[in-house]
Amino acid sequence: MLALLGFSMIAVFMFFLMTGRLSALIALIIVPILFAVIGGFAGDLGPMIMDGIQSVAPTGVMLLFAILYFGIMIDSGLFDPLIKRILKAVKGDPLKVALGTALLISLVALDGDGTTSYMITISAMLPLYKRLKMNPLVLTCIAMLGFGVMNISPWGGPTARAIAALQLDATEMFTPLIPVMAGGILWVFVTAFILGRKERQRLGVIDLDSAKETAGFSETAAAVEADEWKRPKLLWFNLGLTLLLLFCLIKGILPLPILFMIAFAIAIMVNYPNQEHQKDRIRTHAGNVLAVVALVFASGVFTGILSGTKMVDAMANSMIAVIPEAFGPYFAVITAVASMPFTYFMANDPYYYGVLPIIAKTAAAYGVDPIQIARASVLGMPVHAMSPLMASAYLLCGMSGVEFGAHQKFILKWAILTSLAMIATALLTGAISF
Repeated sequence: MLALLGFSMIAVFMFFLMTGRLSALIALIIVPILFAVIGGFAGDLGPMIMDGIQSVAPTGVMLLFAILYFGIMIDSGLFDPLIKRILKAVKGDPLKVALGTALLISLVALDGDGTTSYMITISAMLPLYKRLKMNPLVLTCIAMLGFGVMNISPWGGPTARAIAALQLDATEMFTPLIPVMAGGILWVFVTAFILGRKERQRLGVIDLDSAKETAGFSETAAAVEADEWKRPKLLWFNLGLTLLLLFCLIKGILPLPILFMIAFAIAIMVNYPNQEHQKDRIRTHAGNVLAVVALVFASGVFTGILSGTKMVDAMANSMIAVIPEAFGPYFAVITAVASMPFTYFMANDPYYYGVLPIIAKTAAAYGVDPIQIARASVLGMPVHAMSPLMASAYLLCGMSGVEFGAHQKFILKWAILTSLAMIATALLTGAISF
């Protein structure tokens, strides 16, 4: 009964999002509360919701200061040289812009962190999309697919959890996945080519060689209302500060919220020492901050009820139970395919520490090596990246100015195809087998 309630809740939530009947913010709050009341959990709503909100609070604080930090970097003109070089390379061709997006996200997502990957990619590419009047959903789609593939690196959350949960050797687990990641990125480029070609057919190739066009782009790329906020003399300082921040993020020197708080304080103090200027810059980015952080805390309601009612456990067990005994030898492939819905409606911790060991033990009874189950479990990451439980997904949509529901509808088939491409590559290379 709990499993049915959980699946119904997910279905209703997605229906409201994809049809545009409710915004993501409202749906994340109203839908789980309604289903919790239907399930008889009205008396426990308070503690469950508070637990969920507390679990996402550090993420909310981190995103708040991360958005402000990268907002200051955009205002000061840190990304302008990069944008101009990309513009020179793509020459107003939407197809080349889409392929450039795929290349950029493939590189910046190597750190395994969705927040920084999205911020850098959107900061650099969104002005190009606006200048060429390209559909921003193409940008969010390619960025999310690229991150979803690169997130299976050993220092990314999913693979690290799978290794820890099943007590595996990291090298043995990950090395066979390198060709799988390559296959996934190749498919991301194929997707970028398809989407970029459609945009080229719709818009044509725009001539950006004239001084008038270049000036018009320069104004857009600045992402500020006036040149007075740019700080070209502080370019190298801002670049050094950003690289130091990324280094500290990768090394885990301090928790992410603290790192972004410190970096933001230094950035705004050095770039805009005048307090009135500081207030102005914060006000400029306040709308974006509020939209993203509000969604993160609303997602705490969703996750708190999903976990507190044990719906998530019941859903996982019911999916495992429906696998016929004759399919036992194919558990690796089944796990890979099932990882798409599993990781969509479950956070990483409950899936990798709760469900994955059960799947591995069940598969072992049919002679399937746990390491194959671990590899298979991360192949649904492109779908996991679009999950409403992923705070960085709201950041991506917020920075790009697209509706979360519209993004979900646009990316769904491409995310599934990317996961299937990775599964096919894993089978061909022997990372998983029948």
